[in-house]
Amino acid sequence: MALTVLVVDDEDPIRLLCRVNLEAEGTTVLEAENGQVGLELAKRERPDAILLDVMMPGLDGWTVAERLLQDEATRRIPIIFLTARADVRDRARGLGAGGLDYITKPFNPVELAGLVEEVVEAVKRGEREELRAEKLAELRDALGTT
Repeated sequence: MALTVLVVDDEDPIRLLCRVNLEAEGTTVLEAENGQVGLELAKRERPDAILLDVMMPGLDGWTVAERLLQDEATRRIPIIFLTARADVRDRARGLGAGGLDYITKPFNPVELAGLVEEVVEAVKRGEREELRAEKLAELRDALGTT
């Protein structure tokens, strides 16, 4: 399946790493170097998924996610956070902000295309909420709570 993925990250090397690995699997990659450009591209291009950094100057990833979800044109696009913020509270915030997965840097770039494809396929099958619930359950397990 040929997907289009928008990578929103202020770090050139991260965008390059994502692009090279996603394109190797046949994915079309759009890039945004900041949150504002990411919002504009998401609205105009309607990608199949968005890889979204959290820590960016200007609009951070949390704000970008909120705005994407508030906009009828972009609210259904799956968001996967891609960030150095590895704390369990940040993961919970990402899922709470509408993210469907949360990848921490450093990450294995070879696994990126498969993960994006899994998320997009789950959403197409109507399993968005099940996917979020599964990720939240994993967080609860990580915290040792039930």
